[in-house]
Amino acid sequence: MPAVENTPDIPALMRGLGQAARGAATLMAAAPSAAKDQALRALAQRLREAGPALQAANAQDLQAARAAGLAEPLVDRLKLTPAIVETVAQGCEQIAAMPDPVGEITGVKRRPSGISVGQMRVPLGVFGMVYESRPNVTIEAASLALKSGNACILRGGSEALHSNLALMALVQAALQEAGLPPAAVQLVPTTDRAAVGCLITMPEFVDVIIPRGGKGLIERISAEARVPVIKHLDGNCHTYVDAEVDLDMAVKVTDNAKTQKYSPCNATESLLVHAAQAAAFLPRMGDIFVAKGVEMRCCARAAALLGPRRSVHRASEADWATEYLAPIISIKVVDSLDEAIAHINHHGSHHTDAILTTNHANAMRFLREVDSASVMVNASTRFADGFEYGLGAEIGISTDKFHARGPVGLEGLTSMKWVVLGQGEVRG
Repeated sequence: MPAVENTPDIPALMRGLGQAARGAATLMAAAPSAAKDQALRALAQRLREAGPALQAANAQDLQAARAAGLAEPLVDRLKLTPAIVETVAQGCEQIAAMPDPVGEITGVKRRPSGISVGQMRVPLGVFGMVYESRPNVTIEAASLALKSGNACILRGGSEALHSNLALMALVQAALQEAGLPPAAVQLVPTTDRAAVGCLITMPEFVDVIIPRGGKGLIERISAEARVPVIKHLDGNCHTYVDAEVDLDMAVKVTDNAKTQKYSPCNATESLLVHAAQAAAFLPRMGDIFVAKGVEMRCCARAAALLGPRRSVHRASEADWATEYLAPIISIKVVDSLDEAIAHINHHGSHHTDAILTTNHANAMRFLREVDSASVMVNASTRFADGFEYGLGAEIGISTDKFHARGPVGLEGLTSMKWVVLGQGEVRG
């Protein structure tokens, strides 16, 4: 699929993609599981075999991004390393090995009238996805669309166009090899922003839009879309160190949650520490953050306990609600579990939050009362990921509460319809 630049008629281009997707969706909804799994395994093989070609395409994007002055965390998201390619290839194989959700009938109950009523899982139809950087998202979206019996139209970031075009060629070849319609997965081949405006306002062709990127992108799409949107605005994730805790474990998990990688939306951005552990925990944690170049934006009590370490600064009110995606963390000392939960629910983004504790009752309260899509006990927030959750891959992480919440995998790309099984019953 060649790139199309300066297309004179973007609406016509997008209508063509939409019509092709709608036709493919009908075929994909009826596709046998064996064909879908064959396509996924073929895609994994093609990804591994295409290493040099993918690296060359990705190098073009990386060079252009740096020349354009793209921030380093965004350049990092753009990389398509051999390790990332292997991860998405494994994701394809993992999805192929999963049960096919399409057509599953559950909850069948016999009614007094004699009919049996249940629900069948069916594809959504066509989803449009708009995302920035991260070319691996192209494969994750394609593989999930394929297994869930959907068609999709993908619009990656302009900074990843060469990488995405190379990946899309592999996807469509794998579909064709398995006897499935190549139009089941399409990439918008232009960087013209008008294409996004068309994609999100075509309810006749697109059933749902999934934006994955910066807050500005998601806010714009949520405001302008004429089709339903599955979204999350940001990932202001918290780690809370409770009054009763294994300090060695708390240091290890907090370090991983913040510093294992700074750019993902599931990295911890805010650290809350109970006053009972602050004096013992914060100096140890602060030494690690200083050694790794992490700036600490602290409340007065945390700043006093951390002392004159470099990179310790006073937090502003805005810091408590900020997703940094960088080596910066806000730190606050709290006096109770109640205060920690209230702080998270007020300042957080309902993405992922963790408690580190040895108190079972406190852990259960945290799980029940923190209003987030993923809530964890004694684990790094970095685990909030479709691959780590066993979904094979994810289409995104939803902080909405309807239909899909948290990492959106196969089931999040399907819906339920009612089915009624009878033997000639009529209503009296």
